[in-house]
Amino acid sequence: MSARLPALEALAEVPLAPAPPSALRRILANRALAIGGGLLLAIVVLAIFAPLFAPYDPYVQDLANRTVSPVWFAQGSWTHPLGTDQLGRDYLSRLIYGARISLLIGVSVALISGVIGTTMGLLAGYFGGRTDMLVSFIVTTRLAMPVILVALATVALVGGSLWVVILVLGLLKWDRFAVVMRSATQQVRSLEYVAAAQAAGASTARIIASEVLPNVLPHLIVVASLEAASAILLEASLSFLGLGVQPPLPSWGLMISEAKAYMFFSFWLIAIPGSALALLIFAINLAGDGLHQVFMPHERG
Repeated sequence: MSARLPALEALAEVPLAPAPPSALRRILANRALAIGGGLLLAIVVLAIFAPLFAPYDPYVQDLANRTVSPVWFAQGSWTHPLGTDQLGRDYLSRLIYGARISLLIGVSVALISGVIGTTMGLLAGYFGGRTDMLVSFIVTTRLAMPVILVALATVALVGGSLWVVILVLGLLKWDRFAVVMRSATQQVRSLEYVAAAQAAGASTARIIASEVLPNVLPHLIVVASLEAASAILLEASLSFLGLGVQPPLPSWGLMISEAKAYMFFSFWLIAIPGSALALLIFAINLAGDGLHQVFMPHERG
């Protein structure tokens, strides 16, 4: 017993290594995620509670008050803080309701494309062989088709509407999910806990659902954030060209398109929705970069 005391005393004097920070602490300490997430949360709250924040109905027209200037101009007033558009509709109300359209498109497209791409990537990465070759061929074929051109052609043939745009973009934006999830699954399938589950006789579906998918989920979250931002930009492009969301829905891209005839006389009609669109994309990309740093710190550049 006495021989053990010096060894125990020496062990007690060794400083303990600091515990690795928890995921919550890493999230709170990440500035990119804090700023981007805060901006995104504010936009989401505005979109969800749009009827409470919007001072007017975004569809009501007042032709006697067309293109009223915003409040910071000499002709502006607090009756319409951001002015009115070419049909006399309150611009602030349309801007707030437009956030609903953009977020709905971003989330819906990321969900549809995420399900398609994640399924293909998991199957290719786990089984390999012919399955991997088939998925790689499909991905290569998809990458050979420019998204914006295919979307333009499809929407022009089918007709533009909110749900057509969501479906078309969702069926075209899955390639990045498939590539990333394939690579991540190939790394995870060779780990010990997957081999242990296989040795225990677990079914393939159970291994993929309970062992592989939870460990590639951080990659999925990061890719989904980037694809949501890309989908919002593509919708704005289609709406600007007149092949996306149709009037009178208050899409930010459509608001920019409707205002292009007034850009030399009332430039703020383009500047306001354009700034809102840029702020939303900035917030999503910043939050996505923050998530990448939190979930995959070893991949920081």
